[in-house]
Amino acid sequence: MSKKHIVIVEDEPSILANYQAALQRQGYSAQGYEELLLAKKGLSQSLPDLVIIDVGLGDQPDGGFELCRYLRSQSETLPILFLTARDNEFDMVSGLRLGADDYLSKDISLPHLLARVAALFRRQDLAHVISNENTITQGDLKILTDNLQVSWQQQVVDLTVTEFWMIVSLARHKGHVKTRDQLMSDANVYVDESTITSHIKRIRKKFMKIDSNFNCIDTVHGMGYRWKA
Repeated sequence: MSKKHIVIVEDEPSILANYQAALQRQGYSAQGYEELLLAKKGLSQSLPDLVIIDVGLGDQPDGGFELCRYLRSQSETLPILFLTARDNEFDMVSGLRLGADDYLSKDISLPHLLARVAALFRRQDLAHVISNENTITQGDLKILTDNLQVSWQQQVVDLTVTEFWMIVSLARHKGHVKTRDQLMSDANVYVDESTITSHIKRIRKKFMKIDSNFNCIDTVHGMGYRWKA
């Protein structure tokens, strides 16, 4: 089995080298970029299995957001993880709204970072070991768990890995309320409640691009969300 290839975009050379070494010790292939333009050029030629991005890149304080936006235009399913010193709620929500799967502070330990990277890969791999339920259908919704594909009214909905597993969690048990904690657990991501809210808003918008009348995800105030029966 070939190594998972990870690209890290970080403008501090010593920090970049530290992350690369840690990922390589874990058995990954790790490539680094220190500048936004170099990262864009390299990633335009070939996409890796996962990208780790700092928000501030050199003299571009929001360069990481720009790169995330660019990567999402290239692939809706590429796992993207922000790792940054900017850990305020506004930046976190901004990153997730742009389609990142996770947003971490540089204060976290290397073992914690490696665990989150492994979790993102594990969610992708899970799709290949689900048995007896490789297709979920709820009305106009169809989910193919063997290739992480969701369609609505026979049109593919481009979801991130995190968004995919949240839809699977909701659709498997239509009419049942899923708490934010349950959605986090099912999507294998551990964030605060506002982050889950941002993911749900983004999911709704993607369905509404196909069907402006889409309203199948209910917010149950004080409890969580459910897929309408």
